[in-house]
Amino acid sequence: MLKLGEKGTILQKDKETYAVAPHIPCGVVTPELLRKIADVSEKYQAQALKITGATRIAIVGLREEDIDNVWKDLDMAPGAAVGLCVRSVRSCPGTTFCKLGQQDALGVGMELDKQYHGVELPGKFKMAVSGCQINCSESWVRDVGLFGKQKGWTLVIGGNVGANPRIAQELLDELSDEQALEKVSQVIDYYRQTAKKGERLGKMIDRIGFDTVRAALL
Repeated sequence: MLKLGEKGTILQKDKETYAVAPHIPCGVVTPELLRKIADVSEKYQAQALKITGATRIAIVGLREEDIDNVWKDLDMAPGAAVGLCVRSVRSCPGTTFCKLGQQDALGVGMELDKQYHGVELPGKFKMAVSGCQINCSESWVRDVGLFGKQKGWTLVIGGNVGANPRIAQELLDELSDEQALEKVSQVIDYYRQTAKKGERLGKMIDRIGFDTVRAALL
């Protein structure tokens, strides 16, 4: 039996079959990619396809003996669905497609995904980028969240969902794309140096105080 996360797998409820979730940066797909996922799912008789909260497409109900060939046929990297690392970067359509977008959420989200997806950290870590204050990507409940306003990005930190949800706290606003990316890098570096193993960013902030974190980052 494969261990959790081994070969990009997640054991299912029946304790016999597995799910895999190939990495799809910011959930942007092409018709060709959808066809490939559908073809592989049919070939190996997957039980279901599920669009995940991390905007991936999980292929559910695979046999252990098929896993290697599934990844070979997909020719895609696994999504970081488990482990103490940057699990996902969510993004809304931003100014690329949405008439309400104030900032380029897809552009910034793709860059964050490129830099950080799967990077090991003290705890699991999620990011979201929303192009306006409506926050369709749920930036307020992610470890790092960005949302756009007319004058630039607002950066919030320390949010999470789960059994004990936490709303993020605002760190800075009116940031350019470059400033936002630089400040996210600083947040991640500080978290890496300061957090205890398994401690989410929000829990770290609660432990040492937001004023301490804010002073260190500003």
